[in-house]
Amino acid sequence: MQVNSEEAVKLYGRAVAALDAGETSSALAFLERALKISDNACWYSYLGYCIAKERGQVRKGAELCGTALQQEPENPAHFLNLAKIHLVAGKKDEALQALREGMSCGGNSEIATLLEKIGTRKPPVFSFLSRDHALNRVAGLVFDRLKLR
Repeated sequence: MQVNSEEAVKLYGRAVAALDAGETSSALAFLERALKISDNACWYSYLGYCIAKERGQVRKGAELCGTALQQEPENPAHFLNLAKIHLVAGKKDEALQALREGMSCGGNSEIATLLEKIGTRKPPVFSFLSRDHALNRVAGLVFDRLKLR
């Protein structure tokens, strides 16, 4: 029994390394094998992110992250994975909320980097007009599409 759980931990480590390298399909395979050997609910957030990213099953991925957060509510990695799932789904506001919750319970450099990347707004095109003025909104969209800012 001990050998099996050690093998599962090794597979989990390889999955995390694959995720760090951006290889979500490899990470998904490692996690599925590890969870067949040893069912560890704390690994579910990583599995949830991989499923959302590779298979497009965002709802299932978010549910798996929720399960991991119930087991370890103070683990910032679970909040990071939940935020990544929300980004896959195009829900930037919910991703920002998850990242902020992750920072409030310890945080890590990856959360801070992602929060800085998606949490900062570009300056308005016309600074003398309010940010939500129609001209600023339309010009901002046009400039973004043309990659001028």
